Amino acid sequence: MASLSDQPKVSIVIPVYNGGESFRRCLTSITASNQQPFEVIVVADGDTDGSWHVAETFGAHVIRVARSEGPAAARNRGAAVAQGDIIFFVDADVTLHPTTLERVGLVFQQKADVDALIGSYDDAPGARNFLSQYRNLLHHYTHQISSTEASTFWGACGAIRRSVFEAVGGFDARYSKPCIEDIELGYRLKRAGYRIRLCKSIQVKHLKRWQPVQMIKTDIFCRALPWTELLLRDRQPMNDLNLQVNNRLSVIFSFLSLFTMLIAWVQPWALGLSMASLLGLFALNFGIYTFFYRQRGAWFTSQAMAWHWLFYFYSGAAYGLGLARHFLGTTQIPAPLPQPVVANQQRRLVSTR
Repeated sequence: MASLSDQPKVSIVIPVYNGGESFRRCLTSITASNQQPFEVIVVADGDTDGSWHVAETFGAHVIRVARSEGPAAARNRGAAVAQGDIIFFVDADVTLHPTTLERVGLVFQQKADVDALIGSYDDAPGARNFLSQYRNLLHHYTHQISSTEASTFWGACGAIRRSVFEAVGGFDARYSKPCIEDIELGYRLKRAGYRIRLCKSIQVKHLKRWQPVQMIKTDIFCRALPWTELLLRDRQPMNDLNLQVNNRLSVIFSFLSLFTMLIAWVQPWALGLSMASLLGLFALNFGIYTFFYRQRGAWFTSQAMAWHWLFYFYSGAAYGLGLARHFLGTTQIPAPLPQPVVANQQRRLVSTR
């Protein structure tokens, strides 16, 4: 069995902007870990609530930025001063499990061919309102059923060898708001031949409290729309996490069910097609609805189904808009960064150290 003392040194990097009590809980969870990190680096990204001072009281290395530059630039700033072999990026609104950090180190110790890894939210979200429970349980389920060979990175709970992060140039700092900067980094890693592993047992608890308008705006303008444009720009295959075949078919069924419902007002025969579409939508997502039922019961599941179908509808609409912007040449995502050092070259450099 591998010795814990032989594990690579792990530097935790946390970008924070007015983190509040959730940030304090995040830092507390790190101090309560079974294994302590080599260092904790906090980048106070223009915060005005004293988050930087809270970080100092926990003994973190604090980098203060006068004006917010966004999480991509903040993570890059933290990584630039990190001294560990592994950089573990953690969001300010999550808490680590006691074994999270230990598991991260073991993966890199035991799997020399793994260049980066991502984890998962757990199945016990911190905020108790329905929407936060639904949103985070959906995220947990999606990661738990996905392939362990990932094609994207995840900034909330993602670790990467420092040498690899430097080789690909880090996050694209032109993403000045929380967006798809981690997904874009993952695509760049894969294009260069690096391996990203989804480690389902490495979990963190999400503390964020979601509200309806906030969640829909985030899904459309910070996820679905820019992600669509990124997929089209880089010609990425749609086969990972939320882009699996059943998700794409669910979007089609959601639009078909709504369209046939509208037709049914004047053509009653269309009602049967609408019911068939809804049945198809239910069948495609039977696994997640069963999971919701086991976790929270029938009433929660019925509400979750309605929100889930709405999610497919507005995500599909955002995909259509992204297609239009791409072909009209009005896309708003940055141009691709230069091709990074390829993986086999980087591995030779690592192996000679």
